[in-house]
Amino acid sequence: MAEQVRGNASARRGSKSGEVDSYREPSKHGAEDAWRFCVVLGAQWGDEGKGKLVDIMAQEAQLCARFNGGANAGHTLLVEGQKYAFHLLPCGIINKSCKNLIGNGVACHLPTLMKELDALKDFDPRAVERVFISTRTHILIDSHQLIDGILEAEASSNSIGTTKRGIGPCYASKSIRNGLRFGDLLHIDRFEEKLRELVRWSQKRYGEPMENDSPSQLLLRQCLRNYDTRQAFDPENGAKGGVGSIDEEVARYREFARILREQIVDSVTFMHEDIGRGSRVLVEGANAALLDIDFGTYPFVTSSNTTIGGVCTGLGVPPRVIDYVVGVVKAYTTRVGRGPFPTELQNEAQDLDDFMEPYLGPEKRMERKGHARGPFVLSTGNLVKVGEMLQEIGAEYGTTTGRRRRCGWLDIPLVKYSSMLNGFDSICITKLDVLTGLKQIRVAVAYRNANMTEVRLPSGYFPSHLRDLENVVCEYETLDGWTEDVSGCRRFQDLPRAAQRYVLRVQELIG
Repeated sequence: MAEQVRGNASARRGSKSGEVDSYREPSKHGAEDAWRFCVVLGAQWGDEGKGKLVDIMAQEAQLCARFNGGANAGHTLLVEGQKYAFHLLPCGIINKSCKNLIGNGVACHLPTLMKELDALKDFDPRAVERVFISTRTHILIDSHQLIDGILEAEASSNSIGTTKRGIGPCYASKSIRNGLRFGDLLHIDRFEEKLRELVRWSQKRYGEPMENDSPSQLLLRQCLRNYDTRQAFDPENGAKGGVGSIDEEVARYREFARILREQIVDSVTFMHEDIGRGSRVLVEGANAALLDIDFGTYPFVTSSNTTIGGVCTGLGVPPRVIDYVVGVVKAYTTRVGRGPFPTELQNEAQDLDDFMEPYLGPEKRMERKGHARGPFVLSTGNLVKVGEMLQEIGAEYGTTTGRRRRCGWLDIPLVKYSSMLNGFDSICITKLDVLTGLKQIRVAVAYRNANMTEVRLPSGYFPSHLRDLENVVCEYETLDGWTEDVSGCRRFQDLPRAAQRYVLRVQELIG
């Protein structure tokens, strides 16, 4: 079972390198429990398991907030036997006593938000009353999604690998100052005029056919000209949302404005009133550090600031109110889409050579519907392709896209860089159980330049240029694996000794 291990892998910051000789279990009187304004951030390329941690922590929060991104992020929660896939709603929505804020830094597609709220009607028919949206939050409309698809197809072999959810075009509208904000919904007549202006602007720049357009681009451009997003989203049946005309879009947003009028708030005063009352505020980041528009592996990044600075600008709070920052780190490394990946073992197509390692754990068999090689089988004593094992045992498929994630060994230089950017107070290690059964586990402990391998690159340094990152070679350290099942462990001391040593070594290497 590839679930996050709850209590066994939280390493607190503060010890000096070389002095880590024991694990500090979180105390009920320690910083982990005393937080008033806690931020949970992804420390790698996303998909670290932030949603699981935030779901646990949200049970103690009075306010849960999103500060960045849009429906390009996602996580699945299991509540009372029911699965919920959230792309925009903060995790606090599952706590019926918790308010939830979508901050000004988010690009919000309202039809998606309303669909998520509708899915919750059996769990909490009044869930919408606990969701608040900043007047300054930008509205992502369907045409942003069509533009995203046109641009991604146009990029061809240089494709960034976006989710085509319209996030980049929405932030572009924000930057060139012709975007729509939730505050505009409070002035609906002017909103209609601005919406039509934005659509006309988009049609003028992206609606006309180009000489080298692919069939999919031609269809998207035609749908944009006609503003028939229903056909664009589902050319065959028109059953995947969208509208058939701009008039239908205007009518839809009039209804959204009626439903949400009381939920659209000035988020700055909203946040500071809760902070002033001493409420526990939990902030969840979308995406992760290496996808940050400034500090990530540009251009293979998202379109917002995913690191700690984005919290201040995406919610309207000063740095001094943030008293605890948690970095979520998967016990190995994954990423989706294109771009350099120093510790990569297996890619989305599963056609890399991979790294072979003896497997000593229990026999396992996982069905893979439609896979060319059939079920994935782990046999005790046989060699296993580690990257493929991480993909299949770790269920490394995206919540938003369904794409298979690229997998590799844990990359310490990457995590150290992320920690420097964000100032993590603690690290939460997830999916430790996925490594179970490997005889030995490798960890990348340093980067070296391929042309000068005798010299380590500086600790915490992460190349800003793709060419330089492609020229990185990793220095690895090998640790003993374990065969015992750790998925049920809830305390550090419950872990096998080898798993404990893995966590302690990671803690020491990060510093």
